[in-house]
Amino acid sequence: MSAEINLDVLIQNMNPKLNLGKYVFVSVPNDFNISKHEIVGSFSESEGLTLILKKEIADKYLLIYEFIAGWITLNIHSDLNAIGLTAAVSKTLSEHNISCNIIAGFYHDHIFVAFDEKERALSVLKNLSRQNI
Repeated sequence: MSAEINLDVLIQNMNPKLNLGKYVFVSVPNDFNISKHEIVGSFSESEGLTLILKKEIADKYLLIYEFIAGWITLNIHSDLNAIGLTAAVSKTLSEHNISCNIIAGFYHDHIFVAFDEKERALSVLKNLSRQNI
């Protein structure tokens, strides 16, 4: 499967899907003991290790979080060199007053929005995709 780089094709075919569950961002020490199977995403920062976890996993470890998110995956294999997809997504969501955190995986882009805004964000992204046809 080759990655797509054309912005119009990416937007038209992004096929956003909502993942079930509530997700949180936490910061833990770099040596925090957690199974890799419990981690949705991670990023090493100078202050510690940022983890994206299902809320129930964070609660199990008594971790502190401030933001409870819904997780939307763009189901197109976007090229990491593609220009403009995250900008188009964040601009469109911001025009609807929806904050987002976008993370690029190797195959897909993942958007985390406030949990209470997840359905509206999904609708906005589906409309963006349809408008771009």
